[in-house]
Amino acid sequence: MSVATLIQSALGLDRPPVLRPIGEGGEHHSWWVDDHYVARLAPDREAGLRLRRELALRDLIRPYTDVPLPRSAGHGEWAPGCDFTVDTRLDGASGEDRPLSPDGTRQLAALLRALRTIPAGPLAELGVPAGEPIPWQRLAADAEAARHRLDHREPLRAPAPPAVPPVLVHADLKGEHLLVRPDGTLAGVLDWTDALVADPALDVAGLAISVGARAAALIAAGAGHTPETVAAGVFLARCETLIRLDERLRDESDSPLPLLRAQSSRAWE
Repeated sequence: MSVATLIQSALGLDRPPVLRPIGEGGEHHSWWVDDHYVARLAPDREAGLRLRRELALRDLIRPYTDVPLPRSAGHGEWAPGCDFTVDTRLDGASGEDRPLSPDGTRQLAALLRALRTIPAGPLAELGVPAGEPIPWQRLAADAEAARHRLDHREPLRAPAPPAVPPVLVHADLKGEHLLVRPDGTLAGVLDWTDALVADPALDVAGLAISVGARAAALIAAGAGHTPETVAAGVFLARCETLIRLDERLRDESDSPLPLLRAQSSRAWE
């Protein structure tokens, strides 16, 4: 069965939809479906499990926040154990291409505040995994070595890692997962397949990389996170951007160099 026929059947359409491949992201095979939907096909059983969990997790989160999340208009299996979903398409540009307004940053703060309040019981029932402890010492050592190779002059200042209870985190708040309207407000947050119950510094770091350290600090403070968590998240972002940029310049990754430089600039502002 072709992808178009599969989606036609899932949505109950009277004709096969027009599909266009989506370039960003590689874990799922993804297409724009006409002008109204996004289709994702999990390539294996593990990705299929994560995709099914994402659908349930979005429904769990939805009552806690006003930030739009995609809804599944149809889902099933395209091969044994390999799931697919056809989600409603949210209008907005990637956060890499369009800045947030003050109202947009307040929306993100409210979302992070909401994630802190979701009880552990339902998350465990959905099988949301617990994140590993952040290896602060190893990360700092790797980042310091990268800093010297890059001749990055601003020193790393490692804060004392805060002892905070784990919360639900998106864990991949990169710019392409933030959809922004022309007025700078948040049109949606995409791709919850990497969500964890983990250190909230992970999401602070993601925001520092995607919207800048200053905005991330304001968002995290507005969400009720402590100054220690904010400092840890910004430090994590700076370590990660140094390491990724260094790997790319040594041809150990194929990530787009302009994107890595932009992310580093935001984390170090």
